[in-house]
Amino acid sequence: MKCTEFLKELTDYLDGRISEHLRIELDEHLHWCHECHVVMNTTQKTIEIYRDNKLYELPEGLRNRLHEAIMDKCRKTQGRKKSST
Repeated sequence: MKCTEFLKELTDYLDGRISEHLRIELDEHLHWCHECHVVMNTTQKTIEIYRDNKLYELPEGLRNRLHEAIMDKCRKTQGRKKSST
């Protein structure tokens, strides 16, 4: 199985909506493919966080740094759009 095939089935795999045969194939792929294992694990943890439906407060310093990084990225993107027109 190729990684692209695994990724196409990831949602159904995590939801348990696949055949036993396909699940075995995907499990085998995960056994040797570190990249797909990381993607699957990260996706699974993200789903769990959203299912909990809890708000997580960021420490003030981290929130400010994150906000500034996002704003900086937006300013750079806007600058590139203006210079290309």
